[in-house]
Amino acid sequence: MRPVVKLYVGDVVQTRKTHPCGSDRWKVERLGADIGIRCEGCGRYVLMDRVKFERRIRRFISRPPEAAQPRQE
Repeated sequence: MRPVVKLYVGDVVQTRKTHPCGSDRWKVERLGADIGIRCEGCGRYVLMDRVKFERRIRRFISRPPEAAQPRQE
């Protein structure tokens, strides 16, 4: 079993496959069991299973500031 990838609202990721508009960059807009992502090229919004989305990530383009700071409990 794979470890869960830490995702944050505002992450911009590059995916393995390109969108039909030609872009491969997506911005994370919703988190949960399903991940809501928006295409940076055309603005299309897609809701995808977390596991399926994690497999499609090639790399992170940018991350929000809270991703760099360790969580305080």
